[in-house]
Amino acid sequence: MDLHLGPIHLNITCDSFNISWDMDGPDRDKITHYFIDLNKKENKNSNQFKHKDVPTKLVAKAVRLPMTVRGHWFLSPRTRYTLAVQTAAKKPDGDYTVSQWSEIIEFCTADYSSVHLGQLLLKAQAMAGRMLPFSVFYRNQNKDYFHQDAQCRLMLPSVKDDSGSHGSPISGKLEGIFFSCNTEFNTGKPPQDSPYGPYRFEIQADLLLNQNTNLYFGDFYCMYTSYHYIILVLAPVGSKGDLFCKGRLPALDRSDNCFLTCTAAADGGPLRFHHAQDVILEVIYTDPVDLSLGTVSPISGHTLMSLSTTNAKKDPSCKICNISVGR
Repeated sequence: MDLHLGPIHLNITCDSFNISWDMDGPDRDKITHYFIDLNKKENKNSNQFKHKDVPTKLVAKAVRLPMTVRGHWFLSPRTRYTLAVQTAAKKPDGDYTVSQWSEIIEFCTADYSSVHLGQLLLKAQAMAGRMLPFSVFYRNQNKDYFHQDAQCRLMLPSVKDDSGSHGSPISGKLEGIFFSCNTEFNTGKPPQDSPYGPYRFEIQADLLLNQNTNLYFGDFYCMYTSYHYIILVLAPVGSKGDLFCKGRLPALDRSDNCFLTCTAAADGGPLRFHHAQDVILEVIYTDPVDLSLGTVSPISGHTLMSLSTTNAKKDPSCKICNISVGR
């Protein structure tokens, strides 16, 4: 086929792409089909498309460009792919006359959009359960983590790992400090076991969550178990973390949401705090925290490393916490 394919143009989301390319040559009006070859970047041995090849390659009837490719592959968010296109004219005998392949281009799918996070938030709300009171945020680590130089008694934010949903816009980008707030139902206190270390820092809840803190929904996931995790972000108003979250994450009302609340007492007394009972909350605080504001002590329970969520991958088959895009 006498046809030259020009540069490819893409508009990319987390699970689809809108594609067009330039075509010049006398056979332009004969085109009946497009062949699209898509491969994950990690695949070093990708084969160019043949029309009788494996069904992961797309054969599409020729339409006016640009065209949107969605649902033909289970595209994953935040994943690098290579792509090439070929045009073809179908002959009466069912075979094809084809052009040369286009240039191979690389692209990366996007993070979850606000629409996708909104869908995930609705699923998380259905799972949260009733609310229980709590009074402290806590963080477990090894002893050396808390016994720092006397002149540097700050816990500093670090970049969030890759745990949770693959499309989460905070993974590998948002800086913060992980805290927990879940309590045991029978005692109302933090559990004595922890996956993260035998020493625990506790800080009064109102020092991290108050009228000067914005609250955001970050993620909802599980790790091939019945436990479900919700990531929330606490960002002091106007802070670097707050500016990062605005426009990226769904904002929650501090006093009225299904996961973590801070409400004023009717008599003007101290703030009251509640957390969701049926999920495990992972709370990211985006500013440094002074160790002198709380206490550090050993826990009486066990360090259950098997329950750690560090870099944990989300179960893509769970119907409770997955939405209808790449995991």
